[in-house]
Amino acid sequence: MMGPTAFGIYFTVLLLGCLLCLYRLARGPTAPDRTVAVDILGTVIVNFCAMMALSTGKDYYLVIAIAWALLSFIGSIALAKHLEGRSFDE
Repeated sequence: MMGPTAFGIYFTVLLLGCLLCLYRLARGPTAPDRTVAVDILGTVIVNFCAMMALSTGKDYYLVIAIAWALLSFIGSIALAKHLEGRSFDE
């Protein structure tokens, strides 16, 4: 099991990753850059939920993480199809 210092370091790294993704989302020169930033941000949020589940012992954080991962995946696929210019009927 990780100690409190390891959790603090991991949360700090995740927060830094979140801030970098938000920066790329705001300043990204192209739409694919912003799409990748949104996808990575979803992964970082899932990691936050998993770390909260480990640190608090509450299992509903894992349910939130699974739901967020599923929605993030579906959103990434929809955004990629939109950027490609194809409809969902094809």
